[in-house]
Amino acid sequence: MVITVEYQFRELYTEIGGQETIEKLVDAFYPRVYKDPNLAPLFVGDMEEIKRKQRLFLPQFLGGPALYSQEFGPPAMRHRHMPFEVTPKRAQSWLRCMKEAFKEIGLWDEPAGQAFYERLTQVAGIMVNSPDRE
Repeated sequence: MVITVEYQFRELYTEIGGQETIEKLVDAFYPRVYKDPNLAPLFVGDMEEIKRKQRLFLPQFLGGPALYSQEFGPPAMRHRHMPFEVTPKRAQSWLRCMKEAFKEIGLWDEPAGQAFYERLTQVAGIMVNSPDRE
């Protein structure tokens, strides 16, 4: 689907429903990640702590409050993920889990949800740092 509506970052954060929607998305997303055979090896830590960090990051990513930077400094997500083997296959698994979470919480069919997901597809591509081994 091609997104024809342009969203400014702050508008996108507001349009998706702000922090309430972020909370729902994170809660729907991470159980999928921890169960996914491609992603589970990367997510061995405390799920609640990882969810907490994502709840801080996503608002900032969407133009909302800079919660992540206030606690951890600049996001620099590619740099922070370099210690982990992020392959194209894992990036696709991550996006699939995210898409399922979007659908679960009713964000998938919304134009703002589509714009948000499009930005995440860009991030997934940027995060790849290793080739698939298969």
